[in-house]
Order: sequence, then structure tokens, then C-alpha cells
Amino acid sequence: MNESYEGARILVTGGTGSFGHTVAKKLLERDVSEIRIFSRDEAKQDLMRHEINDDRLRFYVGDVRDFDSVDRASRNVDYTFHAAALKQVPSCEFFPMEAVRTNVVGSENVVQAADHQGVKSVVCLSTDKAVYPVNAMGMSKALMEKVAQSYGLNNPTTETTVSCVRYGNVMFSRGSVIPLFIRQLKSGKNITVTNPDMTRFMMSLTHSVDLVEFAFRNAQQGDLFVRKAKACSIGALAQAVLNLFRSDAKIDVIGTRHAEKLSEALATREELSRARDMGEYFRVVADNRDLNYSVYFEEGDVTQNRFDDYDSHTVDQMSVSEVEELLLTLPEVRQELILAGLPTTGVTRS
Repeated sequence: MNESYEGARILVTGGTGSFGHTVAKKLLERDVSEIRIFSRDEAKQDLMRHEINDDRLRFYVGDVRDFDSVDRASRNVDYTFHAAALKQVPSCEFFPMEAVRTNVVGSENVVQAADHQGVKSVVCLSTDKAVYPVNAMGMSKALMEKVAQSYGLNNPTTETTVSCVRYGNVMFSRGSVIPLFIRQLKSGKNITVTNPDMTRFMMSLTHSVDLVEFAFRNAQQGDLFVRKAKACSIGALAQAVLNLFRSDAKIDVIGTRHAEKLSEALATREELSRARDMGEYFRVVADNRDLNYSVYFEEGDVTQNRFDDYDSHTVDQMSVSEVEELLLTLPEVRQELILAGLPTTGVTRS
């Protein structure tokens, strides 16, 4: 982050999760005044307190579903990073209303608390599953984006900026398939994949934090930021893990699970038609038409047919060796290789 964040107080909702944990560590490298970790899991908070051991880290027990608890945590805060969410596709499929309460109503509470307490900027964490969603998790995240974007429409004179960032598959985050593959190999099992031809965007936790920082520096009201990510097939990812761990295990195909997509999109053609290319990022500007509903029916965009979706199936695909190189940038993968007595430089087997 830049110099304007010196002395700042920053609230991280869902701060004990993979994103929040990584964000907090990186923020503590800056001269911030205070980082507030907001979550409902006091056990994880205690583990994080002992692991990081920094007096600038403060812990708030609460739930984004409860406005009062978020509002208390937002007092005198300068910036809010909203990462709290239900993220697991199966659990959201079984309990869709729980996804709504956390991902939609909870996000509204975070935004309204920021507004009430005069927070300068809120960045909400979204996902590629919000694009053309086919499952409850993606649908609730898509609605979260609408909650964030509608704030500016309804509050034209506000001094609180609300924006979103959208990410793909974050490698080695909680729920990622990569630690699952490694656990299977360590247990002497074959690697299981649903469909080796599935493609996904790949992003490291560090890159996801960079995306948030970019949004804090550049966001205007209602902006959506997308990092241009690399993509690969799940089959290539599984083979890369096998190669790095020098394993003779097989890849077992178990079949596509309910609510899974063959590919994921980080941005639609409609969004790209109004996006601004900022090098490593797309900035999708908000639709700032006012609440005159007739505009939505009488004005269109003739440029949309010039664009394609930014989809993991249509962007350039990484080879197995390129996936290996990407995996070796992850500290967690390198640590697992060291523990296994294997080199941390990969060579694809022929």
C-alpha cells in the first residue's frame, strides 16, 4: 500500500480465513496503526494472535449477520476489507438461505456500518463463480456485488467508496484442490479429479492481496477490479503436482459434481465493453445511470458484440511445466516439498 495508509486503522472481516490471514500479515509490513480482525471464531483468533504476535493486531468477535457487532468494529476505521463469506459450494447448495444471510445481508451490514462510521473505502471480495452463476454460492456472491454497486447509486453524496474485487481459484487457500492433492499423495492414494478437462483461473494468495491493494489505491464508487490471471486445466494441475512430488500415483476421474462448471469466467462481455485496461487489471466501471428506470429500457450498448467473455476456456492455457513453475512460487508447496525431502526446483518428467 502507498504512503496514505500510514497510521491507518483497517478492518478485515473474515480475518481468520485464508485471505484475511494473508492480508493482515502483508498490512503489518506497512506502518499502519491498527488492524482489526473481525470473525466469529474465537479459537482461530487465538491461534492467529499467538502466531503473528503484533500489538497492532486487534481481535473483534462478531458476525457480519449482526449489524451492531460490525458497526462496533467499524468505529474510527479508515479502510475495510470485506472477506467474510460462506465460500464452500456444497454447503451453500444444502443451505442456500445461510449463504444469503452471510454473503448478501452480511455484506449489506458491512457497507451500512462503513457508511455510518465514515469509513473512507470498502473493498468487497468476490469470485468468478459470481459470473453466470449456476450454484447458490455464486448467486449469493453476485448479489453481494449488486449490494456494493448499488450503494453509490443510492448515496450520491457519500464520502465512503465501495468497490469489489473478483478473483479466480486462489491456490492453497482453504478449500483449494492443491492441498487436497498433496494430502492424497502423502496418504499413498491416487489423486482424484472430477473432470481433467475443466479449466480454472489460477491466482496466488499474494496476488489476491495485490488486487485488494490496487483497489484501495484506485477505486472509484462502484468499481469492480479483475486481475488478469493465468488458466489451466485441472488435469494439467494434477499432473504438475504429481511431477513435483515425483509420484507414480494415478489420476482417478470421479465425474463432475453437482453445481460445478466446465469453465469459469472472470468478466462478461457486457462488463468488458465498459472496462478499462489497466495493465495487469481490468477496471469495470459502475453503471452510474440514476434511478430513472426508463433509461434501462431505452438506452443500450452497441459495442458489446465486439467482446468475448474473459473465460478460463478461451484464454491461453498453461502447460504442465508452466503450472509447475507457478506452484513453486507458493511457499506452502515449497515447504511440503522440503518436508518430503524433494527439490524445490521442478523438472517435468518425460
